[in-house]
Amino acid sequence: MPKTQMNDDDVMAFLAGFKEEARYPDLLQLIDLMTEISGATPKMWGTALIGFGQYHYKGKTTEGEWFRIGFSPRKSNISIYANAGFEKEKILMYALGKYKTGKSCLYIKRLEDIDVGVLEEFPKRSLVVMKDW
Repeated sequence: MPKTQMNDDDVMAFLAGFKEEARYPDLLQLIDLMTEISGATPKMWGTALIGFGQYHYKGKTTEGEWFRIGFSPRKSNISIYANAGFEKEKILMYALGKYKTGKSCLYIKRLEDIDVGVLEEFPKRSLVVMKDW
């Protein structure tokens, strides 16, 4: 069983811990954006991940539940998760702006560094790809 699980912790109480940071409005905007795109209520996963929707996965050595799209305010950036991945979306990546990536994670400093309209496409496309997961 994965150690990071969905829980009933209060998402807005978690985000309130970032009120003094310049990126706080970005976090609220991401809540609105991902709620609208997913149609799901934001839920805490572990102590620092905010996820929208969920699905069951089964890997070679692990099995469990995970969120479909989500984000996490990390120390030096905001991590955005779209489980279908980012590397396949070269045209979108080119138009996005200033970022770094991991396998299914996009790292940004602030929303002002990227084109939010382009950003919206990643979770939308991820949800389409994941509809049968």
